[in-house]
Amino acid sequence: MEYFMKALTAISLFSGAGGMDVGFERAGFKILAASEIDAFACKTYQANHQDSELFEGNIDQYIEILGAFRGVDVVFGGPPCQGFSVAGKMDLNDPRSKLVFSFMEVVRAVRPRVFVMENVKALAFLDKFKIVREQLFRSFSHLGYSVSMNVLNAKDYGSAQNRERVFFIGTIEVKQDAKLWFLEAYRQKALAVRDVIQHLGPAGSKTNPKICKAKITLAEKPVLRKSPYAGMLFNGQGRPLNPDGWSSTLPASMGGNRTPIIDEQHLYEYKESWVEKYHEKLRNGMPPTSNIEVPKYLRRLTVDEAALLQGFPSDYEFVGPQSKVYCQIGNAVPCTLAESVALAVRDLLLEKKQPSLSNRSKHGKTKALLL
Repeated sequence: MEYFMKALTAISLFSGAGGMDVGFERAGFKILAASEIDAFACKTYQANHQDSELFEGNIDQYIEILGAFRGVDVVFGGPPCQGFSVAGKMDLNDPRSKLVFSFMEVVRAVRPRVFVMENVKALAFLDKFKIVREQLFRSFSHLGYSVSMNVLNAKDYGSAQNRERVFFIGTIEVKQDAKLWFLEAYRQKALAVRDVIQHLGPAGSKTNPKICKAKITLAEKPVLRKSPYAGMLFNGQGRPLNPDGWSSTLPASMGGNRTPIIDEQHLYEYKESWVEKYHEKLRNGMPPTSNIEVPKYLRRLTVDEAALLQGFPSDYEFVGPQSKVYCQIGNAVPCTLAESVALAVRDLLLEKKQPSLSNRSKHGKTKALLL
């Protein structure tokens, strides 16, 4: 039986479909309230987190209301990253770029013992966002929080996805350093794509029915890199995945030609990769041509495969049109990465001297914590 001797409480902001929430719940946190603006994501959240009070709409209208939860242990969430993402326009004037400060205002109102704010890696390193970082650190410092900036990769924490994100973690009235040195102790070997999705079976089968119909065509001017899985061999931005490696970052724009590509013969029958053979021919001087027909066993990642690669439970219920479901999945924080951060935060709050390494199973679920 999985249980925790002491329940810790949390509020979830910019909750989306609930990826971070899955991780924090696995680590034993009780999520009292959540906030999300997207209508379909709200329906997905409600379908899977029925014990949390959901505030739907612009977060700024709920700051005072959320203040009623003053004193919870943790406020966590990932403000929209499009304004900071290298995949977007990186526009400081994008209204979504201001939402990191809405997160801060909730922290001001709620005064949690710890906050965890997630965003894209670019916010941590690009000079053009230096003013945002400085303002965040200064503002949180004025509220009494000690803040650290932690860039983590999901593949280092038991995921099958190469996805780097920054976590701003702030503490107040907590004895240990907010730097959370023991985050390193939660590192786990990355899973392979094959380990995560192979059991679902071929796309379109009874166990893997939610297919992506976007056509796959070869690029007339492919971008070649050393790895066949790193270049741009196909039209669109959907890259091929190596079943024996980890996935590239799953984008919120999946559902069309930005959906990753998988070779079913390579995945299920362990045959030689068509992508690798084609890449080798190009590297050896064969001219690229769009006249080569892509074999039918090359196809796009399905909805269920994308959800599993993002770390969602197999029985997680997504609500909305397929394009919206792909978007919800791509926007989520990988659940296994969120769980690692949540476990580290839990140990910090409980002033544990050693990390709870034995409390996490190989399936990413948390076992009993005897405190």
